[in-house]
Amino acid sequence: MTGTAPDRIVTLDIIRGIAVMGIFSVNVIAFAMIDGAYFNPAAYGGHTGIDLFVWAANMVVIDGKLRTLFSMLFGASMLLIAERAEAAGYSQWSMHLRRMTVLFLIGLAHFYFLWWGDILNHYAVIGLIAFLFRDKSPRALIVWAFLFLAIDLLLFGGIVATMYQFDIAGHAANASGEAIAQWNEIAAEFYPSAAKLAEQQLIYGGSYQTRLTEMLTNRAAEPFTFIFLFGPETMSLMLFGMWGYKSGFLTGAWDDASYRRIALIAIPIGALAFGAIVVVDIASGFYLPYVFAGLSVASAPFRPLMAFGYAALIILACRNPGWLAQRFAAVGRMAFTNYLGTSLIAAFVFYGWGLGLYGQVSRAEAWLLVPIVWGIMLLWSKPWLERFRYGPLEWLWRSLARWQFQPMRK
Repeated sequence: MTGTAPDRIVTLDIIRGIAVMGIFSVNVIAFAMIDGAYFNPAAYGGHTGIDLFVWAANMVVIDGKLRTLFSMLFGASMLLIAERAEAAGYSQWSMHLRRMTVLFLIGLAHFYFLWWGDILNHYAVIGLIAFLFRDKSPRALIVWAFLFLAIDLLLFGGIVATMYQFDIAGHAANASGEAIAQWNEIAAEFYPSAAKLAEQQLIYGGSYQTRLTEMLTNRAAEPFTFIFLFGPETMSLMLFGMWGYKSGFLTGAWDDASYRRIALIAIPIGALAFGAIVVVDIASGFYLPYVFAGLSVASAPFRPLMAFGYAALIILACRNPGWLAQRFAAVGRMAFTNYLGTSLIAAFVFYGWGLGLYGQVSRAEAWLLVPIVWGIMLLWSKPWLERFRYGPLEWLWRSLARWQFQPMRK
């Protein structure tokens, strides 16, 4: 399915738009309260009643799946943009290197000056590596994608095993002071003390200068350590996306029966797996090694499975895109602007330099911002693109990568 403009593939835009909207429904928790609450609902923000329901629903339906889909779309888009660059007379590598350099710098600015959860600088580095695979066949891409997924499972499997060993050693009858300290250091990140909560409140609920100092000192290295920790998974997802583009899956080239079969198989299986993780977490009282194992290891094979199922379902639903699909497509065309725009809105609502609601709301209350932001994305993206060629940040990215201002107005 192609769009009205010859250089647009509307299927990719619609999927990307839905993905960037879904990502915010999970990220909002990371803005509203302590970092540990993002990974462990028992850490903060409530894990009973409506708060438990919001966490469980996000875990089963959204958490990880839409981010996975977004990462796949990034891999697919790299190939599409490389083809366009070559057709326009640019060197594929030169254009890609400039694009990733600009993205890396914008991502770092996002991390240090706005929000710790930035993914853009990570995409930029892994995107440079993934680009080496651009000439691989679809079969080779899928093999490499599964290989990097296996590396990710081994990496986090080892981390979970180490965490469990620290727990056993720290709670043994004859535990040494060192063993106890090691476990307490790990647990403090997911079950913070009153002192830790007060410290977080001061940093993120206080002045902008206080938060900026924290990011430029104690957390300055995180964007780079993040690359090594989550690089194999992201690499896997980008390669899955390249396969999806080259095979025609993500562009809507397959027949309806194939998409229907994938959606009917992948989504229920994935939902059952994530439902099982939710049950285990609740039954264990959110026992830390189980929570971390569920998020990082047990769920890893099912995130791309559900993402492919969602993509198939979206493609089927948008064979003849109506007004809502066109709105989603506009959000997707401006995904860069909308992604950073959600950070600006959420930071203003929760951080101390804005409305200062950080640490003041429950999980369910924080989620009330999500439909409001979704509405903003759907309302403003299409009218903007009816007047301008690109979203504001898409224009900036394109202009910096090409070393000249690009035409903006239609």
